Amino acid sequence: MPDTPPMPLAVKRMSVTLDRVAFACRVLTGIALVVLTVIFGWLVFGRYVLNATPTWVEQVALLLVMVIAFLGAAVGVHENTHLSVLILRNSVARRMRTALIVLSDVIMAGFGGMMLWFGAKLTIFKWGSLIPLIQLPEGLRSLPLTIGGGLILLFSLGHLIRLCLGVDHRSDTLE
Repeated sequence: MPDTPPMPLAVKRMSVTLDRVAFACRVLTGIALVVLTVIFGWLVFGRYVLNATPTWVEQVALLLVMVIAFLGAAVGVHENTHLSVLILRNSVARRMRTALIVLSDVIMAGFGGMMLWFGAKLTIFKWGSLIPLIQLPEGLRSLPLTIGGGLILLFSLGHLIRLCLGVDHRSDTLE
């Protein structure tokens, strides 16, 4: 592996900040998963033991699944564990591999930007109505889409900046 240039201080700070944001997302999705498990336990207990089904569980579960899915996807982009076709990248020459990595990051950034833009429009549009049974704004359902899209955009741009400076350390990048 060729020597990589030292990482500029601004890029190092950016990387540390993005790592912290990804860690916060992992913690939040972990908490959401635990809460999801607990409330489904309460649903089963309420339905079969108390004979009184808690009706709010389904609505809260849908919100939690959105948080888990979209924040988890953003962390996957940051950690380079998102779905990608490595066999094609690894079977071509190094220059073509770099071009495919850049293309993948640009597509992911564009996709994240679209999620951010259209998710924000949807969130704003639906904020005025309430989710039945829990009386929270309906826009909360699409808020994780918006935040996840913004994070995917941010993490993809971070990858592109590091790649352009030659300090990208992803495992399937330039070996």
